[in-house]
Amino acid sequence: MKVTLRTEAIDRGELEVEGRFVDASNATLFAHCLYEGLSIPVIYKPIAGERPLWDFPDGNLAQRERATYLLSEELGLDLVPYTIVREGPFGLGMVQEWIEISEEIDVIAVAQSKNSRIRLMALFDAIINNTDRKYGHILPITEEQIFGCDHGVTFHVDPKLRTVLWQFAGEPFTILEMQTLTQVLKVAQLRLRDLISPAEMDALLLRVRALMVAGSFPFPSEDWPSIPWPPF
Repeated sequence: MKVTLRTEAIDRGELEVEGRFVDASNATLFAHCLYEGLSIPVIYKPIAGERPLWDFPDGNLAQRERATYLLSEELGLDLVPYTIVREGPFGLGMVQEWIEISEEIDVIAVAQSKNSRIRLMALFDAIINNTDRKYGHILPITEEQIFGCDHGVTFHVDPKLRTVLWQFAGEPFTILEMQTLTQVLKVAQLRLRDLISPAEMDALLLRVRALMVAGSFPFPSEDWPSIPWPPF
């Protein structure tokens, strides 16, 4: 990841909280990182504000958010906004660069299309076992530049893929997609070992190998709700 003045601001700047997203299930704060004349808008999720989850007993959501960012960058996907875990006014937490989406783009229409960035996001979600890919977690700037957010509930040891992006189910992986899966096996243990548990790491590697053997996008599970609720 290339270090820029913006990333330095997010890493080192004074974190000034401006408000809270009241509909979020965990403490989610809008803030600015102030650094050398810059004011970078960010999302700050303090670990102290996380609601305990029975099925994610290890680590914390902030670490998983950081892990998804690092994996996206290592794979060259550029799907997750710059994300770190750092201290803030309410303690250690996730800080992620705010993405200003285009109001002219119909998020649902793009999410249900065969857009190449959406297809890449669907592949990434299958890799990280994302349990919460809602429409509201898709951030289009243009139809060629689309990010995803809210990756706290990922990397579970059990298959729990829940997403609104099922239009690729059963489609064969391209050569580039198979190369992406192969790359996960090369970089995951090096980059993610301090952020997810050993059991979650083992599950990640097994999941990716299973995707490679199948050679195609997964189908919705018959044993687990396949779409997050609400889907927005």
